[in-house]
Formats: sequence, structure tokens, C-alpha cells
Amino acid sequence: MKTPALLLALAATAALSAADPIKLGEYASLTGKEAGFGQTSHQGVVLAIEEINAAGGVLGRPLELTTEDNQTKPGESATVVKKLISRDKVVALIGEVSSGRSLEAAPIAQQAKIPMVAPAATNPKVTQTGNYIFRVCFIDPFQGTVMAKFAKQDLKVKRVAILSSVSNAYSLGLAKFFKETFTAGGGEIVTEKNLAEGDKDFRAQLTAVKAAGVDAVYVPCYYTEAALIVRQARDLGLTMPFFGGDGWEDEQLLKIGGEAMNGCFYSTHFSAENTDPVVAAFTAKYKARWNNESPGAFSALGYDAVYVIADAIKRAGGTDGPKLRDALAATKDFPGISGTTTIDKDRNASKSATIIAIKDGKAKFFKTVAP
Repeated sequence: MKTPALLLALAATAALSAADPIKLGEYASLTGKEAGFGQTSHQGVVLAIEEINAAGGVLGRPLELTTEDNQTKPGESATVVKKLISRDKVVALIGEVSSGRSLEAAPIAQQAKIPMVAPAATNPKVTQTGNYIFRVCFIDPFQGTVMAKFAKQDLKVKRVAILSSVSNAYSLGLAKFFKETFTAGGGEIVTEKNLAEGDKDFRAQLTAVKAAGVDAVYVPCYYTEAALIVRQARDLGLTMPFFGGDGWEDEQLLKIGGEAMNGCFYSTHFSAENTDPVVAAFTAKYKARWNNESPGAFSALGYDAVYVIADAIKRAGGTDGPKLRDALAATKDFPGISGTTTIDKDRNASKSATIIAIKDGKAKFFKTVAP
């Protein structure tokens, strides 16, 4: 015999299934060199949508996700976002973790007046594209400043080298903001060396760094290059700390870098080791859904991006593009897993940064730095 509560739940589920879905589009690097970014963000997105639908959806309608893989290929984000908008008729876009790929898609979303919420694209130029482009993460001026202060106050270093990618907007932005803050505080950038994404041999740059006699090395690159750089540096006898940004945030960093990564640090948006009850509850739900895998920063930000969009749809009373855009812009003090989200006048989120220390082959929570 079905109980009244069960009958009500079944009726609600049937009503939700009969309602027109709210179509959301996601574009992410699910395959290719930076698949770790897209896969973890996607898992957070899926978890959020499943939770929201289980709780009755949004305005009595289920969320329906269409995900496109940009394969970490230049230009592919623009192609798949055009499809999501024109063929799939999505009302909002989630993506990307990469600033470069976000910059490819943002003009298309802006022209179509389809709100786009980037989980973790930190370059300031992303939201400068237009008033339909948002993010739920901090931006590079803050991240670069945090690591410059960390280098001076925690690592207590004065002479630093920078290795950055000339083909990556994220890398160049972080290097710029780090340099400005570090030198303004009395530090010295002894040498700057360039590399390109996809490079595998960094011994020439590291030999120059060794000759320069620096105290530490800042590497604002993605995890594959960062791990190879540190491994090759240790082989050359460089024992000083290496440190970077949220582009290091992936389990492949430790798989590629191995023991060489011990004594390194990076800034990111979230740590599953944080003892905050909200974080602990999310971590437990995430592990239950994804084969006991711990959530990373991009998992939390993908999850938060969906909830911020859902909240805006509720406040807008529907999915009309301009009204949804206005509701997103009015987001204030929204409680998320990666911190409280308030969208500022430039459509950015002011958030604390988390510093991770690598010790005994594991990424450990080190400290939180407020804006």
C-alpha cells in the first residue's frame, strides 16, 4: 500500500516529468590535454542538476542538461556553443574552466543574449566581453596578488623567477598581476622565461633560472606543464619552492610530477579538507555520486554555477534572456560550496582563495585568504 507521502512524491515527479524542461548548455574540455578540468567541473554540474530535479526542479520544471566536449581544441568552444544556442535552444550556458576557451565562446553568447556563467575562468577579459557574461570565481588580479603576498609573507622569498605560457591568456594575466604586486612590495623578479602550451622540454628555461640564483619560481601554467617543469627542475638540482595558480588544480599534477611536487604550493578556490560543515556535506554527497572520488575546486564551482543560475531563474520568474541576465546581475550573498557569491558591477564574484601545500605526495589545505 502506498502511503500519502509517497503518493504525493510520485505525483510531484509525474508533474515534473510532464512539464517543459529548462534547457541548460554546458561546454567543457572532457577530452584532450586538459580533460581533468572539464571532467571535474562536469561532475559538479551533474550533481547539482540531479539534486535540483529531485527537489522539484525550478518553477515546477526540470532542468535538462546538454553537454558538448570542446576536446581542449582551440576554436572548438565557439563551434559547440553555436550549436547549443541555435540547435539545442538552451537558455543559459555553463562553462568553461579555461579563460582562453571562455573567451572564444563569450562573444557568441553575448550576441545571442544568452547568459553564460563561467565556473572558473579567472582572466578579467572574460566578463569584459559583455553584460551577459558572468563568473562564480575570483579573478586573476586577486589570485596573482594573493600569491605575491604568500611568496613574501609565508615563503619569505625576495628573488623570484617567473615561467609563463605565451599562448595562454590565463598564464600571462597571472604573471602580470603577480609581478606588479610582488615588485611593489619590494620583491625582485630576477628572470622571466616563456614557454608554450604543449611543450615538454623546459631544461633551457630552467638552466637559466638556476644560473639566476632565485629563491623560488612562480609557474602560472596548467597542470601538465607545471608538473613537467617541477620534475625537470628537480633533476637539474633546483630545490627551491615552485608555486602556481588554480591551473595546477587536478589530480594529474601529482601523477605526472610525483615526489618532485613536494614543497610546492598553489592557489585555488576550494579544498575538500576544509572542515566547514557545508563543505563536508557537499564532499560526502559528491563521493557518494562519483565512486568515492573527492571533489576538486572545479567540481565545487561547476556545482555552484548551476545553483546560481537556478536561483536567478526563480527570481526572474522564467527563462527570458534579458530578465535572467538582470537576475544573475542582482545575485547577492548566495551561499555556495566555494563561498558566498555576490555578483559585482563587472559580473565577477568576490571570493576567498585557498592555498594548497603539497606534502608527502598529497595536496593539503594550507590556509584561506580573504579578498
